[in-house]
Amino acid sequence: MSPALTLPPELLLKAQGVQVAFFDVDGVLTDGGIYFTEAGETLKRFHTLDGQGLKLLQKIGITPAVITGRDSKPLRHRLAALGVTHVYYGTEDKRPAAEQILAALGLDWSQAAAIGDDWPDLPVLARCGFACAPANAHAEVLARVHHVTQRPGGAGAAREFCDVLLQASGRYAELLQEALT
Repeated sequence: MSPALTLPPELLLKAQGVQVAFFDVDGVLTDGGIYFTEAGETLKRFHTLDGQGLKLLQKIGITPAVITGRDSKPLRHRLAALGVTHVYYGTEDKRPAAEQILAALGLDWSQAAAIGDDWPDLPVLARCGFACAPANAHAEVLARVHHVTQRPGGAGAAREFCDVLLQASGRYAELLQEALT
């Protein structure tokens, strides 16, 4: 059975060889809204499609890494549940954090992909071999990435990014077949 999802060959070529995928949180893994309870606690909404995408990346050996300008208990809980271990919280300058992750993994920028939605993500997006943005990202980000997802942040955009990486790795059809059995 052939996958229903088909992507342009030039997009898949651009995304080949990725070993680490950097994710922003607000506006990528969430809808970008910041919700507070009366007690001042932060609430986050995550999409299950995105979480499955991160799990699938791990399954084929692509390391998901999160670099975010904010920190919250809900975020820490979600990333722990997904098994994401390379995380930088409360990081405004994201490039040094990405460089530290690359060094720890013995990788270079050409082996990295990233998805981000706003100006703090640009230093990482500009250096990665493959850069992506959600449909609702800022105009300056949209103008500088290799791929823009159809879905907005927090609503499956990260899963679309993961699917590109899975197809570029050549493992997408195999994973789909496993899911069908």
